[in-house]
Order: sequence, then C-alpha cells, then structure tokens
Amino acid sequence: MFVVRRSNERGDANHGWLKSRHTFSFAGYYDPKHMGFKSLRVINEDRIAGGTGFGAHPHRDMEIISYVVKGALEHKDSMGTKAIIRPGEVQRMSAGSGITHSEQNHESNSETHFFQIWIMPKTEGGAPGYGQKSFEDQLTPGKLVLVASEDSRDGSIGIRQDADLYVSRLSKDDVVDFNMRAGRGVWIQVVKGQIAVAQMPGASELSQGDAVAVTGESKLTIRANEASEFLLFDLA
Repeated sequence: MFVVRRSNERGDANHGWLKSRHTFSFAGYYDPKHMGFKSLRVINEDRIAGGTGFGAHPHRDMEIISYVVKGALEHKDSMGTKAIIRPGEVQRMSAGSGITHSEQNHESNSETHFFQIWIMPKTEGGAPGYGQKSFEDQLTPGKLVLVASEDSRDGSIGIRQDADLYVSRLSKDDVVDFNMRAGRGVWIQVVKGQIAVAQMPGASELSQGDAVAVTGESKLTIRANEASEFLLFDLA
C-alpha cells in the first residue's frame, strides 16, 4: 500500500526569518489525518535566513535528527555541546528527561536549508545524549547509506528506537532496491530531484518535497529520473 504526501499539501509557515513546510501536524499547523507515521512524528523542511535562528528552547522524550541540505547549522545545548552541521552530516540529539538547545544559521549572509526530524523513543526519560557524524564520503551515487539505527550498525549513529534512516544520492537513471521486512513501514522523503518507485500504482514520480508512506510491500525499486537525493525511513 502506498500513500503519497505531495509537497504542496504540507503545512506552510512563513515567519520571515524562517520558512518551514510541515509534513505532519506541528505548532500552528494541525491536520488529524497527518499526525505522523509509526514512530516518525515530525519532518519539517526549514529554511533559515542568514544570521538568524531558533533561540534556546526545551525538548524531552524525543529523538531529534537534523540533516542539512545547504549552508551550515550551529547547535548549542545544555550539555555543553557546540557544533556546526554541514551537508552530508547527520546530528542526533536524544532529548531524554530534558534538554535545552538552540539552532542558528552559521552563515551570516545566506540561507541554511535543513530537515528537522523527530522520532518517538521506545521509552521515556533517561539521560540526554548527542551524536554527529559526516557521511559525505559514503554518499556516492547509487547507494543507500545507513546513517541512524537502534544498534549503530555499519557505522551509523545510534538512536533510541527500532528505526533505520538511510540517505541516498542518485545520478540520473541510477536504481536502488530496498527489501522491506514484514510488519514494518517505509517513509520516503525526497530532498532533491525526482525519483520513481516502480511498485507505486498510477503516477509513480515523487519530486522535491514529496513523500510516500509504504506498508505491506516486500521490495521497493527506486529510480532517479534526474540527479536526486532522498531519505528513507524503515520503521517498526
């Protein structure tokens, strides 16, 4: 079963310094039909103007992943972490029992474009945690690269949920296959370009900002109609 979520159907927030598209209900955007998918609760595609950002604010009981598409995102938190996230890098913040952090555009004169992702943890509480890693060298065209998983396998960043996150960059006409496990769901979010999922009925193309939720399938074949980049979540 395939349920497509088109880019222009997402929630839209424009705060001047921040332009955001909300895949699922978030802040002032509420749609009871789009509250998340399995443990995936938030996918916000954010564009932050130069020299601006989110001031210090609290989180708890959430796995928060940041993936930068363009620019640089400066992160500071109450654990004393200070870091800059750039394209090809993945950052995970386990909010646990409570943490405060800020996110600023590290570039003073240009926009930073990134995805903020929230995954609900298996259990509440616990000490906050942090992880960051560059996967730029592994992100060669034609591959699915595992960047986050519960067991940190294959060099991925550990998260507190039975969820795998893959990133793929494809050249035109590249094809990747993904074998789905029984009882699980897959969410594919297009970051750039246009891809086609062979098994989808009707119009199989997904363009920048589009997504699809997949359940009850055994194998997915994904082809790039042009140079593309996408995120694939494999969720219990």
